[in-house]
Amino acid sequence: MTTTTQLIRARRFLPLFITQLLGAFNDNLFKNAMVLFVVYNVYHSEAQEARFSALASAIFIIPFFLLSALAGQLADMRDKAKIIRWVKFCEILIMLVGGAGLALAWQGVALTTLAMPLMLLALFAMGVHSTFFGPIKYAILPQHLGKDEVLAGTGLVEAGTYLAVLAGTIVAGWISVDKAAVAVVVLALIGFAAGRQVPSAPPLGVCEPLDFHIVRASARLVRTTMADRRVFLAICAISFFWAIGTVLFIQFPPLAKNLLNASKEVASLFLVIFSVGVAIGSMAINALLKGKVSARYAPVSVIGMGAFLIAFEAVCGAWAAGGPSKGLMNVADFAAQPLALPLVGTLLGIAVCGGMFVVPLYAFLTTFVDKSQTARTIAANNIVNSGAMVAGSLMTGAMTLLGVATAKQMLVVAASCLVAAWLGHLLYRAESVTDAA
Repeated sequence: MTTTTQLIRARRFLPLFITQLLGAFNDNLFKNAMVLFVVYNVYHSEAQEARFSALASAIFIIPFFLLSALAGQLADMRDKAKIIRWVKFCEILIMLVGGAGLALAWQGVALTTLAMPLMLLALFAMGVHSTFFGPIKYAILPQHLGKDEVLAGTGLVEAGTYLAVLAGTIVAGWISVDKAAVAVVVLALIGFAAGRQVPSAPPLGVCEPLDFHIVRASARLVRTTMADRRVFLAICAISFFWAIGTVLFIQFPPLAKNLLNASKEVASLFLVIFSVGVAIGSMAINALLKGKVSARYAPVSVIGMGAFLIAFEAVCGAWAAGGPSKGLMNVADFAAQPLALPLVGTLLGIAVCGGMFVVPLYAFLTTFVDKSQTARTIAANNIVNSGAMVAGSLMTGAMTLLGVATAKQMLVVAASCLVAAWLGHLLYRAESVTDAA
């Protein structure tokens, strides 16, 4: 029986896996249902659509920047299973608000004055929910798993997260907004039930007083965590990945609608393909490394990601020059286009390489620090990541204001991959020096 099979069957892992799977699914069902509805039914210009997509991403990310330090402290100093139960209970309340916003939007009632504010409020609250759950889903792994199981567990969590993103994105693109309003509440209830089955995970170190000063706690946490060179480089590399990913996710709906003349189902398909690719990359890198936590393949993986981005932009350019110009294509019409397969292939390549790059870096954060510090390490990573993601959102908005075409923005992202590759190379060198010592 493989390590992966053993973990899936074990109570020390399965309830957590299901809980985070449902949470990621619900996040993406709600967010994508909202964004796709607004892009396809409210706004009618590429600039407005890109700005709203960037705004939604920023609203979801801001809580990670503000509250991750507190979330990390709580996770390391309190029973992680108890925090999961409280967080999942709050998700039910949040989705009642978000579901009400979706239902009002579907009926066209007070769209800009009530429905959209309710949806954005729920999106912000889901960001808070994810901020407090995020450190736990990785920090709890070394506490419940053996040392030789952590990389496999991290890969499963990462792959499961992206498969949940896939499923949530598919559903958001294919069901009506009123059905999504009901679904997000039902999923929150199921997630709460699953969270109650997570085994106890009491604090492993001395329980220190919580620091509620957001700025001071965040600065101290990041400074302390990043004192270890390997952790510092891993966090920086992960942050570049998420900045890149943010730009891509913001641009997919406007790109599908305005450049490819495709329906929201095709926009949903792009997000699905990206999620599948990251999941494939997550599992592939675990097989290549044979359970060893290492950044050996990080540089080549992210360079591959950049190469596929350049190819993706080239296909988009060729599509714009000779593609269809009337109406919005459904998935079948899109698949019949001669450039559809190269477009999907390059997008899948971007995602697979991205998954191979980022998964071992998360494992670094949970295996090279003391178990009593793992949640705070993940929290510090979330703070830096969220700053990078906000920067990605702002960069997207700035490029849009400057008139840079959506497809051409992919070339800027591709150039950023060189920086991520350099960081991955430095991390592997630091890892090699430590192993030799």
